[in-house]
Amino acid sequence: MSSADAQTGAGPLAGLRVIDLTRVLSGPFCTMTLGDMGAEVIKVEHPTGGDDTRAFAPPYQGDQSAYFLSVNRNKKSLTLNLKDDAAKEVLWQLIDTADIIVENFRPGAAKRLGFGYEAVAARRPEMIYATISGFGDTGPDATRPGYDLIVQGESAMMNITGAPDTPPFKMGTSIADLVSGMNLVQGILAALYARRDSGKGQHVKVSMLEALSSLLTYHAGNYYATGVSSERRGNAHPSIVPYETFQAADGWLNIAVGNDAQWDKFCPAIERLDLKDHELFANGPDRVNNREQLIPILTEVLQGKSRDEWIAILSAAGIPCGAIRTVGEACESETLKQRGMIWKMDHPTAGEVRSIGNPIEMTGTPFAQPSPPPMLGEHTDAVLQDLLGFSAEKIAALKAQGTI
Repeated sequence: MSSADAQTGAGPLAGLRVIDLTRVLSGPFCTMTLGDMGAEVIKVEHPTGGDDTRAFAPPYQGDQSAYFLSVNRNKKSLTLNLKDDAAKEVLWQLIDTADIIVENFRPGAAKRLGFGYEAVAARRPEMIYATISGFGDTGPDATRPGYDLIVQGESAMMNITGAPDTPPFKMGTSIADLVSGMNLVQGILAALYARRDSGKGQHVKVSMLEALSSLLTYHAGNYYATGVSSERRGNAHPSIVPYETFQAADGWLNIAVGNDAQWDKFCPAIERLDLKDHELFANGPDRVNNREQLIPILTEVLQGKSRDEWIAILSAAGIPCGAIRTVGEACESETLKQRGMIWKMDHPTAGEVRSIGNPIEMTGTPFAQPSPPPMLGEHTDAVLQDLLGFSAEKIAALKAQGTI
């Protein structure tokens, strides 16, 4: 089943309600994923301004921030001024109807507002309460706020990203935020599964530092084995050669010769049979130990043909390779289009909003057609009327006093 076909059902989480107290990226990415899977997500925003990313612009699409639109599909927007006692009571009433709360406030902020885990669990012991923090809620950095750039540095990711002769580089996307959001989704789903037997919820926590540090995998393993930290290698792999980026006559491509069998096919494909059984390059460890001799040879050879010519030649030989594409080229990818991964939604002011869809395919409980990211407060009246039974007069009064 293609991703396009998978947008015809209700989703595996249909019937679950999420109170989304998150903002910016890590939390909204998590709750968007839950919404993609069919959960009803009620995004609680301040009446003035809302989620910070509504102001992360330009670029705009229509009058909406493109950033906000990218991580807030499949949600309803309800405005509440949580410094107001009446708004807090509204939130408690919403919590009474929900299954999951997700928050990424600064450490301690939810508790100060009166909605910390202990308070919620005392009232709703079955609630799944999910939190993203920068550095966890214990330890020497517990009070530090979580910013993607800072966490990329603290996790060592920046120190292994970039060329040997360049300063450290952050990754081209907000990887700490996004990985934290993905990890929190996993934790929430596990807690829901555990609740089937116990009937009880729990506090699911993800630290951005720990989420990103967990991606060190073999870098950490190499350090624990040797006591030596990995160094920046640009696009080169520490244990496989050639497995990196090369410049062709008209552009860049990646080539991944992952084993000796592929090496034996690679050399004739590039018309360098002399390299195949060369004493310096014949097997994997030799190529790693002698990369400084091998890579310049390959660099010169690969500059002799165009990117597409090399991709055709190497692909025919069974060598993994691919182009270095721009964001635009990736977004217009025929593979993504034919696989149904470009989701389209009609927004009231932004027009047709396109986004990269959810990559999970489920044949038994396919996802629903996505709904567009909400306008600020777009669903306030409907949520209060339909879920909580508020009258039009009561809603008008709450608006008049700045509660919603």
